[in-house]
Amino acid sequence: MTKLLVLNGPNLNLLGRREPELYGHRSYAELCDLIRAHAAESGIDVEIIQTNHEGVLVDRIQEAQGVYDGIVLNPAAYTHTSVALLDALLAVGIPAVEVHLTDPAAREPFRAVSYVRAACAATIVGRGFDGYLEAMDLLQAMAKKRA
Repeated sequence: MTKLLVLNGPNLNLLGRREPELYGHRSYAELCDLIRAHAAESGIDVEIIQTNHEGVLVDRIQEAQGVYDGIVLNPAAYTHTSVALLDALLAVGIPAVEVHLTDPAAREPFRAVSYVRAACAATIVGRGFDGYLEAMDLLQAMAKKRA
């Protein structure tokens, strides 16, 4: 069974209330329910973490080594600021997919920069909640090829 870690960065816990014109009206709990349902259907063991703290994300990436087959990462605002997340991903060498609900490049110019992208096997943007499911499927396929 493929084991995946889904990491969500700052403010994603506010989905459904935060800028619904950008992120929609579905809640973070609904996102987690969708991820868990997809994992159950796909034979994936999944753990989902959300934190507003960069260091917690770094710690969880480091702790993932030897435990998970892949990481789905929505670093949120840390996408554009965190070399620490990039370094953690590079250090552990676990396949990761960067996910964003919207397309950051279509928003403010500073959002076009992604520090983590260089350590990710793929980036999925602008697909809403479905982007997480696509990332999970991609990482599961990658894990099966390595097995």
